[in-house]
Amino acid sequence: MKRGITVLAAVCLLAAGVYFAISKWGISHETLNLFDASRQRPVAVDLAVRRDYELKADDGFWKLPVAIISNGNTVKNTEYSFLANVLAARGYLVASIQQDLPTDPPLMTKVGMPYVGRLGVYEKGEANIEFVLGELKKRQPNADYDHLTLVGHSNGGDISMYYAKQHPEQVAKVITLDNLRVPFVLSDKMKILSFRSSDPNFKTDPGVLPDPERAKEDGIDIVHTKYQHTWMSDRGPDAVKEKIQATLDQFLGGATSSDLSAAPTDKPLISSLGPGPYP
Repeated sequence: MKRGITVLAAVCLLAAGVYFAISKWGISHETLNLFDASRQRPVAVDLAVRRDYELKADDGFWKLPVAIISNGNTVKNTEYSFLANVLAARGYLVASIQQDLPTDPPLMTKVGMPYVGRLGVYEKGEANIEFVLGELKKRQPNADYDHLTLVGHSNGGDISMYYAKQHPEQVAKVITLDNLRVPFVLSDKMKILSFRSSDPNFKTDPGVLPDPERAKEDGIDIVHTKYQHTWMSDRGPDAVKEKIQATLDQFLGGATSSDLSAAPTDKPLISSLGPGPYP
């Protein structure tokens, strides 16, 4: 009996060691401190990629799909590792861009102006993405830069949606976490998944979300949650991040709306990740 317990304990320790090794060595992270001389602007990027897929790409046996993550205002680009790891685990080359700098002026809201006066912010974000893509092409030529996956939280989600509007031929998927200002791209050629908070301090502007009929027509998946706006980053509770990860993984795997939600198939995806418990 004691021997059996000892063997079981050894197996558990071995399994834990293997899991630790995979999590530690399976996905590499690299920080790039880039500088866009044309705009005199530093652009920090955190790269994440699975080592085995990167080796296959280097040997010409694999073309890495590319995902760009844009941070929410005042959140660090490194605070979306829970999203970057899901994407990297599926073979993506993931670039998390620091979209805002401490020296940037604070976000202002000007009612009546396009995107409540934030058009310049989104254009700057678009330029950051274009610059980073140019740098990535030099470093990793064996990647697919023609079918991008864009991911963004809050202001970063608006930057992602704005970039998709400007470059629809280059973007295959958009995943937003509570973007509030830029209306969704309406196209059945682009897959869109959006997690929405129920945070009273962050209200989505009118016209941002498509009506249910159009969402169904274009295959836009909208996941309504009980989460706070700021939980949709590494700062959020583990239970929240795990549920977002699971839904994102299904979406990346080609799950249909009915796979992601128990909602009837004659309705667009309106899922509920909850109820809690929530802190």
